[in-house]
Amino acid sequence: MKIDPRIALLVGISAVSTASILVRLSISPPLVIAGYRMLFSSMIMGLLGMNEISDLRRIDRKETLLLLISGVSIGAHFGAWTASLFYTSIAASTVIVDSSPIFVVLISWIFLREGVNTREAFGIAISIMGAIIIAIGHAEFKSNLYGDFLALLGAIFLAIYLVIGRILRRKMGLASYTFSVYGVAAVVLLLSALVSGNSLTADLKELIIFILLALGPSCLGHNSYNYALKYMKASVVSASILGEPVGASLLGAALLGEVPSISTIIGGGIVILGVYLTVFGKNE
Repeated sequence: MKIDPRIALLVGISAVSTASILVRLSISPPLVIAGYRMLFSSMIMGLLGMNEISDLRRIDRKETLLLLISGVSIGAHFGAWTASLFYTSIAASTVIVDSSPIFVVLISWIFLREGVNTREAFGIAISIMGAIIIAIGHAEFKSNLYGDFLALLGAIFLAIYLVIGRILRRKMGLASYTFSVYGVAAVVLLLSALVSGNSLTADLKELIIFILLALGPSCLGHNSYNYALKYMKASVVSASILGEPVGASLLGAALLGEVPSISTIIGGGIVILGVYLTVFGKNE
């Protein structure tokens, strides 16, 4: 049964927008939250893609190494972004982390020798201006700046994951790929949590939050985007992902009473504009 891709995008944005709220509701350390999220996500995708597991036998050593790097990268993304929510606002964190398309362009330019056109360059410059405005607004709060920095790291690691995914997805199905990288991410994050002295025990409420993070934002949200990609232009799908900061900010204000600051609203809007220009610049 074919689902209207526009409905799929709306579902995806709504599901991903709940991630920030769920993280805020948890009392577990960031590495534990991110680790269990990846663990349950890997288990779900493994069940959904059992018929695709054979894809893993078709990749060579170089691609296996890339798969491991991709898993570490998505683990670092979720670890850094989850931690950022403990130090900065939901609005600032989601705006910054969703600037990853900017870094996809830069990484592709540096490592894949893909050119950067005028519109992309202009979009990158605009986004940097927006990030500076957010940082200036947070200058007197060192913890907020630290959270902004963690969100920025999350954006960079997500970009690495996306660039590698473009290479590996030529040989691997979506379910087998996400099962593998999420599994690597879970191991890295949970081991890091243990090394950091965090306990991996969690009560029923925490486990429910972890499962909801896996089911909603990770599996339903991101797979809705991938479904829409079959019927819509990649640029349109990528641009629609910018709805997450808006959705997350509205939920944060409604459920947690967290109203974004003026600098975050202005800077965030400029960042979103810059990312939008960069994404559509790929069509030139």
